Formats: sequence, structure tokens, C-alpha cells
Amino acid sequence: MKYFLTGATGFVGSELARLLRVAGHDVNASVRSPEKAKDLQALGVKLFKGDVTDKGSMREAMTGVDGVFHVAGWYKVGARDKSQGERINVQGTRNVLELMQELKIPKGVYTSTLAVNSDTKGKIVDETYRFTGAHLSEYDRTKAAAHDLADKFIAPGLPLVIVQPGVIYGPGDTSSLRVNLVTFLKGRLPMLPSKFGVCFAHVEDIARGHILAMEKGKPGEAYIIAGEPHTMMDAFRLAGEIAGRRAPATVPYQMMKVMSFLVKPLDKLLPETYTSESLRVIAGATYWGDNGKARRELGYNPRPFREGWTETIRHEMKLLEM
Repeated sequence: MKYFLTGATGFVGSELARLLRVAGHDVNASVRSPEKAKDLQALGVKLFKGDVTDKGSMREAMTGVDGVFHVAGWYKVGARDKSQGERINVQGTRNVLELMQELKIPKGVYTSTLAVNSDTKGKIVDETYRFTGAHLSEYDRTKAAAHDLADKFIAPGLPLVIVQPGVIYGPGDTSSLRVNLVTFLKGRLPMLPSKFGVCFAHVEDIARGHILAMEKGKPGEAYIIAGEPHTMMDAFRLAGEIAGRRAPATVPYQMMKVMSFLVKPLDKLLPETYTSESLRVIAGATYWGDNGKARRELGYNPRPFREGWTETIRHEMKLLEM
């Protein structure tokens, strides 16, 4: 089979490209800088210069493929410049799905997120849950808008499957999760919020979830492919157990909420991780979802969190020569 892939240079996209090539599939990838995508080239991925914000730039790469994986997205929480969220997450998704329609692509998989629900307030929700409040971040808002847009394309018959990961970890991560993990391993992470909770899944499992959605997913359906629900504090307590480090102290939920209001006038001066938006998200929100539907219908079976987290921590400790 031949597939078109957006976001191929990203954490999930690069792993998805690798698994597709290992399985013997041809992969066309739209990348902004082909000269900086040598790892993909080495895998045998065919590179095309293009960007999701430029619909025409993707046409050649998408023409004649058997399926589309739209993985590309803008993921920033606390960023001062939020304009990219609308351009990449919403308009970029519109561009990809319009091209799918025009080129009559047989099937597509769109990467949404559990963040479309912002705060599940301690509940583990399924794909039928609909968040109705104000989103906690521009990332949450724009991904929710893109998810709604995908549903609008599905309604008249676009053969699209939606997948919803949670927080993704593993070797090669460059997100704030990895930054915090490395900081913790160095003994420089004194505290963490007490209630902030997410669903953790290894990057390889998330990539496999995408492939299962393409091969077995029903067009028009959404599948949560997130992993186990844990608080961030629990994840770092486990990290301490694995690495032989003392767990960070907890910051009470109420204190984080108050801080998110107090720092708002300073947002333009603060690092991204300390802005009002970042503090609002991590104060006590839960981004929890149930992957039961993906397990039943796709055969999705992500590794236990302890297993994958242990592998990741040992990988980071090796890089740090610990």
C-alpha cells in the first residue's frame, strides 16, 4: 500500500513512518525542509516539499495514494504567539481533508487528541463525551475545532477515522514531559502539581494505533488510543522508584489556580512553562479517556505504563551517563 503522511518529522509521525516502511508500505511525506529529513530519507520515505498550511503544496504527494495519515499539528501550551494554532491545527486540517475529497482518497486517519475535552474533572470518558466549557488552552481549543471540522467532512461521506491519543512518551521525545523527566533525573525538579492527570502511552504504541485505525477502523468513527490514566505526580513517584530518586513534593491544586491568575499580567515576560495558560492547564485538570473501544474493535493493546516508562527512564539515564 502507498500512504501519504503529514507530520513525518515529528515524534509520532517519524515513528509511524518507520513502522509503515518496516511493514513494506510506500510512504510519501510532505515536509517543510526535505534537506533536514535525512532520517526519513534513509528509511525510504519519498519526501515532498510542502506544508499543511499550503494546500497546493501537498497535491502531488497525495495523488494516487491508498490512504492518508494527517498527524501534523501545532502543540504549544503557554506560547506567546498563538496564531499558528489556528493556521496549522484548523486550516491545515481543512486543507488535508479537502484534498482527500478532491483526490478521492479511499481512507484517512486524522490525529485528534484527548485535549479536545480540556478537563474531564476526574472522569475517564469515552468517545461519546462532549466537552462544553471554555477550553483551558489555545491548543485544546484549536484541536477541538479541528475535530469538529473533521466530523463535518465525515457527515457527507469522507472515509475518515479519528484517533485520540493522550500524552505520548518514549525515546526521542522533545516535549515538556521529557524536559521535566531529565530535570528530575538530575535532581532539579523540587515539586509538581498534585492533581494534574493524563493518559500515558508509548510512542510506538500510538503509531501502531494509527496503523490499526487505517487497517481496521470504521470510517466515521473515533477511537481513543491513549494509555493508562495517571496523575503526573504518580508518574514521577514511579520514576523515582525506577531511578532511585526522591519523588518531588506536591504543589496544592488551590495554590496553582491562584498563581495562574496572579501571573497573567506577566505572561509576555515569563517562560512558556510559567504563563497563566500553562499553570491553568496543570493546576488540576484531568485529560483522561477510556481506550476500551480501540481495544475491542481495533485490537489495540498498548504496553503497561510501568514497562514503557521504565524503558524510557533507563534510556534517558544512559544518555545522561548515570
